[in-house]
Amino acid sequence: MKLTDISTPDYFHKVVDCQWACPAHTPVPEYIRLIAAGRYSDAYMVNWKSNVFPGILGRTCDRPCEPACRRVRVENEPVAICRLKRVAADFKDDIRERLPKPAAAKNGKRIALVGGGPASLAVARDLAPLGYDCVVFDQDPKPGGMIRTQIPRFRLPESIIDEECDYILNLGIEFQGGKRIDSLKALLAEGWDAVFVGCGAPRGRDLDIPGRKEAAANIHIGIDWLSSVSFGHINKIGKRVIVLGGGNTAMDCCRSSRRLGGEDVKVIVRSGFQEMKASPWEKEDAMHEDIPILNFLVPKEFTHENGRLTGVVFEKVKADYDAKGRRNLVPTGEPDQHFPCDDVLVAVGQENAFPWIERDLGIEFDKWDMPKVDPKTMASSHPRVFFGGDSAFGPKNIIWAVAHAHDAALSIHNLCSGADVNDRPAPMVEIVSQKMGIHEWSYDNDIAPDRRYRVPLRDKVVALRDIKTEVELGYDPDLALKEAHRCLNCDVQTVFTSSLCIECDACVDICPMDCITFTSNGEEADLRTRLKAPAKNVTQDLYVANDLKTGRVMVKDEDVCLHCGLCAERCPTGAWDMKKYLIDMTHANDQCRVAARSAA
Repeated sequence: MKLTDISTPDYFHKVVDCQWACPAHTPVPEYIRLIAAGRYSDAYMVNWKSNVFPGILGRTCDRPCEPACRRVRVENEPVAICRLKRVAADFKDDIRERLPKPAAAKNGKRIALVGGGPASLAVARDLAPLGYDCVVFDQDPKPGGMIRTQIPRFRLPESIIDEECDYILNLGIEFQGGKRIDSLKALLAEGWDAVFVGCGAPRGRDLDIPGRKEAAANIHIGIDWLSSVSFGHINKIGKRVIVLGGGNTAMDCCRSSRRLGGEDVKVIVRSGFQEMKASPWEKEDAMHEDIPILNFLVPKEFTHENGRLTGVVFEKVKADYDAKGRRNLVPTGEPDQHFPCDDVLVAVGQENAFPWIERDLGIEFDKWDMPKVDPKTMASSHPRVFFGGDSAFGPKNIIWAVAHAHDAALSIHNLCSGADVNDRPAPMVEIVSQKMGIHEWSYDNDIAPDRRYRVPLRDKVVALRDIKTEVELGYDPDLALKEAHRCLNCDVQTVFTSSLCIECDACVDICPMDCITFTSNGEEADLRTRLKAPAKNVTQDLYVANDLKTGRVMVKDEDVCLHCGLCAERCPTGAWDMKKYLIDMTHANDQCRVAARSAA
């Protein structure tokens, strides 16, 4: 194998699994250490720079970082990364003086942003301090988009939405609420230097089965119903409710129904429980509120009487797998099942709707009627139109919208500066030794099998009484400290210097994971089998270093290393060092970069 080039920015970034998995590349271990030190405002600002909405995401993020967490090498549960983010938001001081100020002088460039959701707000957040005139248009009276309209208040209080949207709008951004854009052609004719489309996936899918029209008064599209609840247009529902669908929207619908008068609320899904798209914790929360989830049932008919819904007929199915492992749902042959109900909420998916984008503008659409968008630059085939969030690639989540926004803002800045839209400046990388003495380090790693600390919940009777009462209470400082201690500091890397190694094998002997091997070099597939513990995860690199006196190579399996530092403590020559790695991703406001300084 070739030697590992640890100077490549992505190398150690990929080893920090949580940060690598986060679409916005939030430096997770960095802010967790700050929380452990009680530096909540500093931790909040680390988050605000990358993910823009720490208080919102600390309650609602889909947490792609957590399945990647290296803590699962020690025991089953990852670090509660998402809920620790909320801790930073809950206990921070007034951070408004630490935010960028409105630009002292405008640069003459005008940017229109369609939709007031997380993607548009994050683009404006990046561009406004640079002097851009950013105007956000939204059909709703307040900013936030789906954050405000589709996430129930018992998960996300409106005060948090207002606070974090205001942080952005106070940068000198104009928000035109109640302004619906009905023609992109007309908008472009107004002479904007660039247009960003971040209008989300605003249309919920319907079910065209018998009885749909006849019983329409009591059959509701899930995302539209949630919006009506959020704005106070709906404040009650029937006692017997069926929610169709297995995603997070379905979980929000069923839990909202329980708070609006639903006594017998069921979620009924065509897939198996494990295949449901809802996050595991969302399903747990629904079941905790006495909402059963029934699986492998396909709706066939809405039953009705005198124009009123009476129930839903379902066909029982099972999963059948072909030779290639592809799943098909096939009838079991059992009799159909009828579930009586007063209301049905249809939450079987969302789709994009672009009737306001004329098809003669030069914007290409694919066979699914989605715009063709460059995933790196977020550019469409029209030179001045960019997309992001759900409007770019279909329904995802808030953190993906933020990631798209950073890329789109950089592209818009390049476009307006006369640079190549495809130009993506390399991120800033900083690697600093953590050695304070021969065997003293500036951090501590405890690899004990500490179980994850549960987030306290409000009493169920109280929580179900009011739809605006937040269910999760969040960690207090004591629980936050205990949970933060579970982090393995994966950004503190084991860095090897071959010229200092005397090949005593002390590091090999003390390594608790058997991830260090001194052996002869070879092809990667062969080398992976000859390590002290075979390296089976080919998606994570091997750290290979040579120039050893015996001609062997040092090979470390990055997949199982816990960054405990025992190799560096044991090494008699200092060949191993623990170096904290910080990658600072390039945003639109980073064109003239200065040396980054770590906050921890």
